Amino acid sequence: MTEQELTATIREVRERARANAPQGALGPEGVYAADLMPLVHARDAAEAKVAAIGTVNPRPPGFKNSIAQGFKKLIARALDWHVREQVEFNRAAMECVQASLDAMTQMTRSMAQLAARHEELRQELDAAKLTKESLAEFEDRNLRNEVRILRTISELQAAYAHRLTVSEQSHKDLMRAQHQDYLSALDRSTLDVQKRLWDDLAKARVEFERLIHNELRILRQRPLQQVTLAAPAVASMAAHPVQAEIPIDWQAFATRFRGSEERIRQQQGRYIERFKGTSGEILDIGCGRGEFLEAAREAGLLARGIDLSQESVDECRAKGLDAECDDLFAYLDAQTDASLAGLYCSQVVEHLTPAAVARFAELLGRKMRSGALVAIETPNPECLAIFATHFYIDPTHTRPVPSILLRYYLEEAGFAGIEVEYLEPAVDSMPELKELPTSVREKFFGGLDYSIFGRKL
Repeated sequence: MTEQELTATIREVRERARANAPQGALGPEGVYAADLMPLVHARDAAEAKVAAIGTVNPRPPGFKNSIAQGFKKLIARALDWHVREQVEFNRAAMECVQASLDAMTQMTRSMAQLAARHEELRQELDAAKLTKESLAEFEDRNLRNEVRILRTISELQAAYAHRLTVSEQSHKDLMRAQHQDYLSALDRSTLDVQKRLWDDLAKARVEFERLIHNELRILRQRPLQQVTLAAPAVASMAAHPVQAEIPIDWQAFATRFRGSEERIRQQQGRYIERFKGTSGEILDIGCGRGEFLEAAREAGLLARGIDLSQESVDECRAKGLDAECDDLFAYLDAQTDASLAGLYCSQVVEHLTPAAVARFAELLGRKMRSGALVAIETPNPECLAIFATHFYIDPTHTRPVPSILLRYYLEEAGFAGIEVEYLEPAVDSMPELKELPTSVREKFFGGLDYSIFGRKL
């Protein structure tokens, strides 16, 4: 057996002994077990004395001692009849003491059991009181928990309702946005389809107009029209009066009667917007001081100018512009057919003879590519004020060209989509015209100039 096992066994025996013989307080206040240990010690001492009656004390060995011990044993046997009753009485007294000890021990055990039962009853009573108090506390706590749960449920229900409302609104917004995106996409698709349809219709219209124009021109051709026109040099001389015959400063003349360069350059904006997106070189016939060429350069367009005045060409080149001195008919004749991407001609056709205007339109029809834009600006003879003021100020003007006649020339030359835009209302420079009736003013005193636009078929 190990030391730990031996220690556990001794502790268990001690606990059992204490349970069989309780000591000290038994539980209830003021109740203690009787201390029997003094009585047990007295009993043990008495039993030792009883056991010693009739015995002889041992002595050290020896002859004398043996004689003394033999004598004592003899006397003890001789007195045995005399002390027998005393011995029996002592033994009976010890048995009585032992019975008393057993009875008192049993009584202590019973008292310990009563004390233990009393403690159990007291604990049960305390537990009952605690249970009653706990029940009330439990009911109160249960009530509070129920209130808290109901409040939580209410808050959750409100949160759920709010969340449901937000989700529903988000869903509606999402559906509305998707519907709007769908409608926008549908509109874009519709516009794209319409644009492609209109583009196709415009192309078809151009093709039909080109076909009709060619067929009608063939039908209208006569042998007289097959006669070769006069030489370009002769036409040029008939079309362009030589400015050198009039000894004036033409640069100062243009500045005074046409306007400053800044004003003319600003007016070119309306034409630059029309020519935007042109791929190729735009020809400016009668470029003068180069206002259109400058505006085209600022807009990123490729442009070249020609003019009969060497002085004007030198001024353009000094500005870094591409210009050359040449006759318009000679220059156009030298160009490859269907090579010009665009043409701008401002305040030129009124200097030409009637035959030269027709010849000019015919050359444009041959030299401009399909889809190329032509823009021509000239005085408007439908405005009577032009004859009273501006037209005859320039001594090189031959005759004004009505817009309806110029439209006809361009249509015959193969241009379509003709547009006429009237410029510089006469009432702006002649306020007295405001006194006229509106219908009369608009009919006979409209724009001093007009622009005509067309695209080559």
